Amino acid sequence: MSESTPATAQIIPFPLRQRPVQRDGAERLQRALATLDVAIANQRVAVAAWRSALADLSKVVSGLGDGLQRYRGNLDGLAVRVDALRIQAVQLERTAETARAAAGE
Repeated sequence: MSESTPATAQIIPFPLRQRPVQRDGAERLQRALATLDVAIANQRVAVAAWRSALADLSKVVSGLGDGLQRYRGNLDGLAVRVDALRIQAVQLERTAETARAAAGE
């Protein structure tokens, strides 16, 4: 720098740190209790939703059980019909063998 130009500077102070606010225990306790109340309310909502889902699941499982019982009944009826057809087939086979034997084959 030359001597003919005066040097100027502006000093910028560093920002001061603010001290943490000292809160008394009662205020902290109130905040903690408020947070706990919110958590309990959220939990109540979640438990109610879970119970509702369990009720829905119970209805679906009951319906499924009813459907399986109907299916079992249909299978039992079909088994009876198949057995009757098997008995008829055996009788027809015996009749055919008797007819062949009588015809001399």
